[in-house]
Amino acid sequence: MVVGGQVLHELEVQVCASQAWELMGTLELAKLIQQTLTDVIDNIEVVQGDGQAGTIIKVTFAPGVPGPRWQKEKFTMVDNEKRVKEVEVIEGGYLELGFTLFRVRGEIIESASCCCIIKSTIEYELKEDAAANVSLVSAHPFAKIAEIAKNHLLLQN
Repeated sequence: MVVGGQVLHELEVQVCASQAWELMGTLELAKLIQQTLTDVIDNIEVVQGDGQAGTIIKVTFAPGVPGPRWQKEKFTMVDNEKRVKEVEVIEGGYLELGFTLFRVRGEIIESASCCCIIKSTIEYELKEDAAANVSLVSAHPFAKIAEIAKNHLLLQN
């Protein structure tokens, strides 16, 4: 039997959706995360790709961060028209903790003239014998990333 669920986070940003997507829909976001979340992320390396679907990145966590030291993530979908990007852990990380699926969908939703919402959805499944690890699923890291993106975008305006 498999246990699964979803966790959501939304953050309104006072910039145009197209401007937010230029950051969120590209590898620029990975660069910004590496520069600002140094207490959590040691390195983000592009293994293959240019930020479009099929891109694989290796995320190495900072020393002292509990859990696995690294994970590989694959961009399974990048839709520039709908402003949606899906990334799945394909090796290491959550998969070492009994998860069979860990997918993050990032969306930029236009909400008003030059205002948008950064929406993060985490979808997960894990083996029944690892069900206790469901407590590791949290919107907090994605809320922090959205806040970093928001601050960066507002500084660019």
